[in-house]
Amino acid sequence: MESSGDAAQFHFTPERYLQLMHEEVPRYEELQEETARATEGVEAGAILELGVGTGETSRRVLARHPGAMLVGIDASAEMLAEAALPGADLRIARLEDPLPDGPFDLVVSCLAIHHLDGAGKRDLFTRIAAVLADDGTFVLADVIVPEDPADAVTPCTPQFDLPDRLDDQLEWLAEAGFDAEPTWLRGDLAVVRATRLMR
Repeated sequence: MESSGDAAQFHFTPERYLQLMHEEVPRYEELQEETARATEGVEAGAILELGVGTGETSRRVLARHPGAMLVGIDASAEMLAEAALPGADLRIARLEDPLPDGPFDLVVSCLAIHHLDGAGKRDLFTRIAAVLADDGTFVLADVIVPEDPADAVTPCTPQFDLPDRLDDQLEWLAEAGFDAEPTWLRGDLAVVRATRLMR
């Protein structure tokens, strides 16, 4: 999972990260592609990524938005150094920290926000809405608590991985001022595209 907090630095090293993702998330490549696909159609001059990790999501998103300016945060300096994203503004920060100043046309996060508990997710969604431009888009790709417990196949570490149900997150996004809907759902993985409603 992408790094987002202090514990993430203990769990992940850049050298082992991609191998670990493929071992733990069988649909990892598909999830990454669907995350980037969900950003299509957005006129994204300024992009904010939450949980850059080694830049797997960043590269796919930037390929669909050539010329866009990327600001990315991650808690791990080592992971950001490995990301190798020329021209990007990469910052060491946790999801709980104040977000970079917007406005951003697009905010993307893949496999990072599940490290926050429910209250943390609700707070973050509100803060994301605040840095998005009018009609800006937020793409959330992450582990969820599936309706069928048998679909919970992604390994989760208690107190570190804190997934929530998809319907709860859609409700929290609505509370934050988003029109959100899932664009891809496979077992305990989901991609959600959320449009910030006009203030």
